[in-house]
Amino acid sequence: MAATVDGEDRVMATAQQIVKSLNTSKDVTDDMILIFSSFDNRLSNISTLISGDAASKHDLFVAAEKVILRWDAAPEDSSRHWEDSPDDAAEYLSAVDDILRLTEDLSINSDAAGEIADRAETALQLAMSRLEDEFRLVLVRNTVPLDADRLYGSIRRVSLSFAANDGEIEDFESFADNDQDVCYHERGGSLGDDVCVDLVHPDAVTELREIADRMIRSGYEKECCQVYSSVRRDVLDECLSILGVEKLSIEEIQKIEWRTLDEKMKKWIQAVKVAVRVLLSGEKRLCDQVFNGSELIKEVCFTETSKGCVMQLLNFGEAVAMGRRSSEKLFRILDMYDALADVLPELQALFIDESGEVCGEARGVLSRLGEAARGTFVEFENAVRGETSRKPIQGGEIHPLTRYVMNYIKLLVDYSDTLNSLLENSEEEEDHLQNGDNVQLGSMTPIGCRLQSLISCLESNLEEKSKLYEDIAMQYVFLMNNILYIVQKVKDSELGKLLGDPWVRKRRGQIRQYATSYLRASWVKVLSCLKDEGIGGSSSNASKVALKERFKNFNASFEDIYRIQTGWKVPDPQLREELRISISEKVIPAYRSFMGRFGNQLESGRHAGKYIKYSPEDLENYLLDLFEGTPNVLHHLRRRSS
Repeated sequence: MAATVDGEDRVMATAQQIVKSLNTSKDVTDDMILIFSSFDNRLSNISTLISGDAASKHDLFVAAEKVILRWDAAPEDSSRHWEDSPDDAAEYLSAVDDILRLTEDLSINSDAAGEIADRAETALQLAMSRLEDEFRLVLVRNTVPLDADRLYGSIRRVSLSFAANDGEIEDFESFADNDQDVCYHERGGSLGDDVCVDLVHPDAVTELREIADRMIRSGYEKECCQVYSSVRRDVLDECLSILGVEKLSIEEIQKIEWRTLDEKMKKWIQAVKVAVRVLLSGEKRLCDQVFNGSELIKEVCFTETSKGCVMQLLNFGEAVAMGRRSSEKLFRILDMYDALADVLPELQALFIDESGEVCGEARGVLSRLGEAARGTFVEFENAVRGETSRKPIQGGEIHPLTRYVMNYIKLLVDYSDTLNSLLENSEEEEDHLQNGDNVQLGSMTPIGCRLQSLISCLESNLEEKSKLYEDIAMQYVFLMNNILYIVQKVKDSELGKLLGDPWVRKRRGQIRQYATSYLRASWVKVLSCLKDEGIGGSSSNASKVALKERFKNFNASFEDIYRIQTGWKVPDPQLREELRISISEKVIPAYRSFMGRFGNQLESGRHAGKYIKYSPEDLENYLLDLFEGTPNVLHHLRRRSS
């Protein structure tokens, strides 16, 4: 009995294989049905299987084949887009599904597939060509138009940052007559949270996914990816162009004149943020939607689509990092560094393989931008230390070097976090810690140490420049003006927190010392005329000749100082007032006392006004004219009547 059952099973298995082989020929199938019908009823279910399953599959294939051939054969149909006829699209995709299912069944025994396998392969080739064209058309026609307003409107802008100079550090003289802070540096804007922007009309995404699914199942994933990537690459290229990022070689970028390059750098900073947070995140989302059936394919398509866009941006960053280092570029390079560092984690999340070309190149460019920023900062330090202009500033005014450096430093403070990370453990850091003038240097941040050292270089340079003035008193006025300007810039900004109160107090002490030295250098000769020594007697019988000589010398000395020092300029009103008060406290009481003791001996004589030309009140009023930057003379004046 068992042998009988085994025999039946083998017969049934053989029959089923025969059925599968019959799918290729209707005539052979019919003949075999007749043969099997002569056997006993144990094979009756085989007859049913052959006559039902094979016939229905054959009819289904023929119908699907007709749909595909109809679209391929009719020129008027081939120019028609599926968007115009959703029913045609659904019918065509259904036909492709039917043929795919049939070929999957035939693959169980490909040797027996025969004619239908060949016809199915031909139909699929035609269908894939059609689907490839439709895929491209749907992508192109449904790409959402993007313009500058739409792209920039997707990010949150910030207001302009504070002032800085865009000129070369060598051009200090151009600021000599400018009492305002130097020109302006525009800090790069910042982005808010990631912004969702549809790159393809949402209604078309389903259609794209349907087509992509059929092409991938048919083994045409390569062609599908190529079409997708080529279309989307062109769109990203156009978006970069809208954002102001041109396709330029490194050599071309390095030849661009600075002001033009500066504009391109500003556009690049915005473009990096828009590209990563809007465009590439949108591309990633689109790839996930269109190719959701295959992780590998969606990653390949995204990488192939986006890599060119990223590499074009990185190419510009590379060119800037390799360019000539000059002080005016530092802020823009730091902006570029911050922008790239800011989006790098998101870039790495978009490109899953962090060891791949794109993320590796991005990290390399970030590193080289950091090195360029650090090197440019060192160049600036060297330029300040070595600036050797030999033209003294008229009136002892604030030197353009002082204005430039302090405004530059004020801006650097805004990049403290970035500069701290770039300068930390750098080769020069130990030298700056050892050479600083503050015992607290060891507890300061790297940027604090470097800025303190930089200001010390500036102060040393100013000491040398003060020696360009022949008048020693003017040297001290020059130093007072410039050191006070430095102190004010420090106190009015975050520099004060970096350098600390002891640093400020030390400079204020220097200013007081310079003021004392100024008084000694300018007014000692004047005050020596008002001493009793050498007059030849007491206040009642002093030599009139000696008294006349004393008053005459005093008048000449005072008039000489007045003529010279009214042309000197002390821009700070408080310092100007303090200097006048200090002079008045030294000179006016001494003059009033001298006149009180000896003036009456000349008052009664002939030509008394020739010697006693000024009252103490006159002198006090004249002192108010000092340090205004407008030279005046007193030689033609005579003592005013009381």
